[in-house]
Amino acid sequence: MAEHGAHITTASVVDDQPSIFEVVAQESLMTAVRPALQHVVKVLAESNPAHYGFFWRWFDEIFTLLDLLLQQHYLSKTSASFSENFYGLKRIVMEDTHKLQRLASAGLPKQQLWKSIMFLVLLPYLKVKLEKLVSSLREEDEYSIHPPSSRWKQFYRAFLAAYPFVNMAWEGWFFVQQLRYILGKAQHHSPLLRLAGVRLGRLTVQDIQALEHRPAEVSMMQQPAKSVGEKIKSALKKAVGGAALSLSTGLSVGVFFLQFLEWWYSSENQETVKSLTALPTPPPPVHLDYNSDSPLLPKMKTVCPLCRKTRVNDTVLATSGYVFCYRCVFNYVRSHQACPITGYPTEVQHLIKLYSPEN
Repeated sequence: MAEHGAHITTASVVDDQPSIFEVVAQESLMTAVRPALQHVVKVLAESNPAHYGFFWRWFDEIFTLLDLLLQQHYLSKTSASFSENFYGLKRIVMEDTHKLQRLASAGLPKQQLWKSIMFLVLLPYLKVKLEKLVSSLREEDEYSIHPPSSRWKQFYRAFLAAYPFVNMAWEGWFFVQQLRYILGKAQHHSPLLRLAGVRLGRLTVQDIQALEHRPAEVSMMQQPAKSVGEKIKSALKKAVGGAALSLSTGLSVGVFFLQFLEWWYSSENQETVKSLTALPTPPPPVHLDYNSDSPLLPKMKTVCPLCRKTRVNDTVLATSGYVFCYRCVFNYVRSHQACPITGYPTEVQHLIKLYSPEN
């Protein structure tokens, strides 16, 4: 058993390294959460601008603040971001040897923690603001009344011309790094992880056990604060931790709900839902022969099948296509909710007035 346990703790880096599918899935998780929350806030703001307009105007800042609390909580408690912990991953400090790796429950060192927060929270916020700035400058460039020789116009035209190439270089940097990660030439799938001084690895058995026992150990080791300052500091820590825990719990439930909605509204699933919920196709109308002796239809095409007289105020029934007097078919449909000839379910709104040149 001891040898087996030693084998677990000294597994190779290749066994510890997550696959490209895991790292891409955890990255796409938070990417999908932001538009979903933004859509919810937009609907609320449009329904009641007085109460919820503030949240829409300052959505980027509010989301960044909540993301900061969430990521700081997970990085300090589980050595991983929210999405990484969701997929059973952790961040490992590059200076640590594999035999001396700290448990995930110990959290990241301060230097790697704040670098990770900067790349997880601050950098996406700046990127969103930069994209909005570029979009507004493009609109201003299209409808601007400044003379072409103005320095400001020349400056932001040069900026708009250079931005696509800068963005392409940025995305290409990430693509090359992911390609090297797939080929086993790099330990990082993202350049930002290397800049933060960490790499991703899977949670071990010891990590999972330590994360499960950590809340109980913390509650047993807590001692009452003696001074007022310590009490205030402890209360603030509890409040921030409780807010982060509530946010993470709600976000975890929301992620499952979001993934369910993505599956539900997928094109493949919609075909299945339609096949299961669609009503059975009704049989085609019975085409009766006017020359036959059928009692349902008169032999003359100008006679109403109900009153057996020449039709007055011709009206067709949309569900079957047969023509009657308006008064006759209106009273019949209102009483029986069915076509007099075919028996198809019918409502009064299915009556359509026919106009002819003679009328």
